[in-house]
Amino acid sequence: MSAFSFIALASSALAVTGCIQSVAGATLLARFRRKERRPVTLKPLPPVTVLKPLYGDEPLLEEALESFCTQDYPQMQILFGVRDHDDPAIGIVQRLQGRHPHLDMQLVVDPTVHGLNRKISNLMNILPYARHELLIISDSDIHVSPDYLLHVVSALHKPNTGLVTTLYAGLPAHSSIVQMLAGCQINHNFLPGVLLSRYLGRQDCLGATMALRREVLDAVGGLEALLPHVADDALLGRLVRMLDKDITIADCMTWTTIGEPNFSELLSHELRWGRTVCTLAPAGYAASSIQLPLFWATLAILFQPHALWPLVLFGCVWAIRAVSAQVIDRAVGCRQLWPLLLLPARDWLSAAIMVGSASGTRVDWRGQTMHVAPHPVGPPPVSQFSPES
Repeated sequence: MSAFSFIALASSALAVTGCIQSVAGATLLARFRRKERRPVTLKPLPPVTVLKPLYGDEPLLEEALESFCTQDYPQMQILFGVRDHDDPAIGIVQRLQGRHPHLDMQLVVDPTVHGLNRKISNLMNILPYARHELLIISDSDIHVSPDYLLHVVSALHKPNTGLVTTLYAGLPAHSSIVQMLAGCQINHNFLPGVLLSRYLGRQDCLGATMALRREVLDAVGGLEALLPHVADDALLGRLVRMLDKDITIADCMTWTTIGEPNFSELLSHELRWGRTVCTLAPAGYAASSIQLPLFWATLAILFQPHALWPLVLFGCVWAIRAVSAQVIDRAVGCRQLWPLLLLPARDWLSAAIMVGSASGTRVDWRGQTMHVAPHPVGPPPVSQFSPES
């Protein structure tokens, strides 16, 4: 057997494995959404504080923040934080305060920078204004349903839960090819991959929601412990797990705005994400290449260009990927079919991102250039936390 034939066969095996993973992930997501129901309401419902670090006027920002203002929850404080007095997000917050005067909402403007991670610095500036013990940290671009807080608080009261997070799907701000490509990565690769890894026993924290009690945050060293790290959500999850506490996924879906206006912004965003994950878990990141079956099927064609079977394989893989993607899209509320035509290009783009992620450590994030490097994570101070609490 020639080397080209061997590579073609190996690539086809990876393509088949990727299809199996794609079907499994889509099945798990569809099952998750079918099981989603109104949670058991605690009596009385504990008050919560939602912390929202903001930076600039992002696409669909007002719609995302509005979804937190219309929660079916009686005792809620929302804290918005910005660094600059001329931040355009301030006007959006003021409009929300005008539309919802009955809500306990406060805007904190504080330019203090505590360390490398500007988002965590922002959170440190607004945390002193939090009046409640249950804290829910959520990124600015997250959209939620009206029962979101009910689901999160219900999950936070499950036995041995130290941290609650939520799944999230991509919500393109416009129907552009760039944003559809970004949506394919989140919805068809990342989202089913998270569910599959969860099914296999992993417990990861996702930045869409980081809900925990104040005593747990203190036990892991507070927000200060997250300052040197770009992937603050992943680190917080690790620290909570070191307390022998579980990370629970709330039984609800959230959506993150996809607002990249051009291909350059898309590459920058995905390289930042890829380099961060590659640094945190290089073996797992490399293994995630299995999620790109159309890339592997295309390699089989390139290394066996005169054979018929790679073409048949490519057609079958595309069909299976399209069906799985359609199941996922229906589960997250997407009704457009034409993005399925982008699946081969999406797999090749993802492969290129993986190569670029492995060859660099620099990331650009909201006007700040940082170098991703692994940081040692020591055990949190156990004296501040009681397992029975």
